[in-house]
Parts: sequence; C-alpha cells; structure tokens
Amino acid sequence: MKKRWSPLAACSLALLGASIPAEAAGTPSLEQMWELIQRQQQEIERLKALNRALEQKMDAAGEAIDQARQAAAQADAKAGPGTVAEAHAESGAHTPFHHGLSGRTTVGGYGELHYNNLSGKGGAKDKDEIDFHRFILFLNHEFDARTRFASELEVEHAFVEDEGNKTEENTAPGEVALEYAFVERDLTDQLQLRAGMLLVPAGIINETHEPPTFYGVERNPVETNIIPTTWREGGVSLIGRPAPGWQYDIVLHSGLGISGGSNFAVRDGRKGVGKAPANDPAVTTRIKWTGFPGLELGAAFQYQTDIGQGTDPSVGSAHLWEGHAALTRGRFGLRALYARWDLNGPGPKSVGADVQEGWYIEPSFKVTPEIGVFTRYNVWNNQAGQKGPTEKRQWDVGLNYWPHADVVFKVDYQQQENEDGKDQNGFNVGVGYMF
Repeated sequence: MKKRWSPLAACSLALLGASIPAEAAGTPSLEQMWELIQRQQQEIERLKALNRALEQKMDAAGEAIDQARQAAAQADAKAGPGTVAEAHAESGAHTPFHHGLSGRTTVGGYGELHYNNLSGKGGAKDKDEIDFHRFILFLNHEFDARTRFASELEVEHAFVEDEGNKTEENTAPGEVALEYAFVERDLTDQLQLRAGMLLVPAGIINETHEPPTFYGVERNPVETNIIPTTWREGGVSLIGRPAPGWQYDIVLHSGLGISGGSNFAVRDGRKGVGKAPANDPAVTTRIKWTGFPGLELGAAFQYQTDIGQGTDPSVGSAHLWEGHAALTRGRFGLRALYARWDLNGPGPKSVGADVQEGWYIEPSFKVTPEIGVFTRYNVWNNQAGQKGPTEKRQWDVGLNYWPHADVVFKVDYQQQENEDGKDQNGFNVGVGYMF
C-alpha cells in the first residue's frame, strides 16, 4: 500500500532538512541544540494549528456539498420527469398517455351493411331485413421489430341490450366479442410463435374475411356451416416458412363442444374462448403454397380426442379435412374448396352427423378494375351420414363494385335447391369497407 504524507509531516521534514545544513558547518553546543529544538517545536505547533484550521474548512465544505446535492434531488422530485422517455421509465406501467415503454400502435377496422330480400317456400321463412352485420376495430401494437400484438374487437348486428330489457318483441340480436387477440414473436426469420386467441388456419375466408376481399354479400354457406367460420380458439401456434412460397402452421388450441341439442352441428360447437371447456384440446395443422403468382393451394387437418368435451358420452373423437385453391390471373378468378368432418360416437351417427361435408366452386371475372362479376355453386350437408333429405344446394350470381380498393358495393341473387324443399330465394345488397 502506498504511504501518503500529511501536510504537517511534510512541512516538518522540510523545516528540519533546511535547518541541518546551516548547523552542519560546525558541531553545535548543547545550548544551540536546545534552542534549535525549541524553534522546531514552535514551528510544529504553528503547523498543527494551521492543519486544524484547514480540516475544519474542509469539513464545512463537505457539508455544504452534501446539502447542495440533497436540495437538487428534492427539486428534481418536485419537478417530475422532464421527457416522455423519463416518464415511461418512472411509471413502468400503464397510466394515461404512458402505456408501455416503446413501440408503435396502429388502429384499423372493417364493416358491412346487408339488406336481404328472400322469399321462403316449403316451410322456410321469408327474410326482409336490413342489418349492420359487422362493425370491427383492429388494435395492434409493435413492441419491437420482432414482437407484436394483434387484436380484433367485433360488434355484430349493430347493438346489444341488457338481458333485463329484452321482451318477446324487443330482442337485441347483437353481440360484442373478441375475434382474435394474440402476441406474436419472430423466433427466427422463418419461424414465428403466436399465443392467445387465434383464428383457426382452415379454409379461405376464416383468416381473411374483410368485405372487399371476397364476392357475395354474405359469406359463402359452406365455410360458414362446415369449417365453421369465423372460428377462433385459445392456444399457441408455430408458423414456419421453410422455403419461398411455402408455409406451415401447427396449432394446439381449445376445441369444439358439440351437443345433441343441435343435431351435433359443428358450427354450434364454437365456444368463443369465453370460460370455454378445455378438457379436450385439438391440434390443427396446415400447409400452404403460394409459389406461383396469383395462386394459393392449401390443405388443413384437425384432430380432437373428444368433440363433446366430456359432456356427452355418446360423442367421441373427430377430425376435419380441408383443401382449397384460389387463383387470380389477370381479370379471371377462381376459388374452390372441399371440407369434411368425421365424428365418432353413437350420438352423431344416430342423426347422420358423423359425416358433415361441403364444397363450392366460384369463378369470377373483372369487367373493369372496379367492377367484377361472379357465380358460385355451394353444396353442404351437416347430416351427410344418413340418406335423408338433408343436403343443401345454393347458386349465387352477383356483382361487386369497388370505387376504392378498400370499399365495395355488392349485389347478388341466390337460388336454393335444398333436398327438404325449404328454400330461401331472392337478392341481397351490401356495402363494405376496410382500413
């Protein structure tokens, strides 16, 4: 350890050193030595007094510095953070105008208004109504370049009403629901992880169903009743892109919960991830190829060990097969899809619901960039396991007009030829948007 000399010791040595040469000219007498020691003692006393004075001044200066620092800290605490970044760092939680530490938030949405004028026959009801079918708001946030949140909040049929205000004549038809809400993380440049409420990756319009993106006022009945769109579940998924044009999805998620009360129809088994049963999760896989411009080929498979969620011993496992193609070449477009459910258990088999399937084909043509015409033939059956008159068929023909790429006006005519003779025929008019 390096020794440090005090100012007093240094001065004493210097004084002694300066004295010695002068006296070294001859041998001093005892009186001279005594006088020299007395002078040195006096000088030492003087230096000690000087040292004490310096120490007192240094202590006073230190106290003044400490007091100044405390005063500055108190002033900063009263003034609060000076910048947005300081405010975020100080709060570290959600407060008004300070929600999170970084990132970018975006808002979007879509909506569609429908008018249906349908005549029922064979026991089917007439339908003459106007309905703001969907009003959707997107709220998304990017935490950083690899982590993001996405959500979609939906109001269906314009309004909902407190159950206590409902009467037989006044029944609010609507609902408010989350369509999806998940966090996504890019694990690598080719692999993503998602967790939360997810759209099941099956079919053409279950994930992409904004009104300007498809023909027809209403969504096609095959994906509505068989897929069944819009279908969301809670879970976690991996999305990989192993090569250009190729994508696969593997999803572990909550499953359907069908019952005999609705003849085991899969559409009525959706629980919407609201305190939904989770006794028997499902696994969905999908592979998609978009390696040719304008073409998408996709196939999905799902398996669930108990599609009754343990509530009905007559219901067993189930699996879904789905395949589709979507092509756009110049003005010409074509969509086609086939989907089939196979349900095990004596319950579904007793009403023919052990097989539920459907398909459609939809050619279209753009007369101009703003105007397109289409026709679609749909066949579906939620009780295809029996020979009874349960198959439904529907022709659609219509027109879309896009005054803007994100705005569409639609009109179509539908003609049903259901095996049970209960048909609804007529026209539909709609307007839709997205932003």
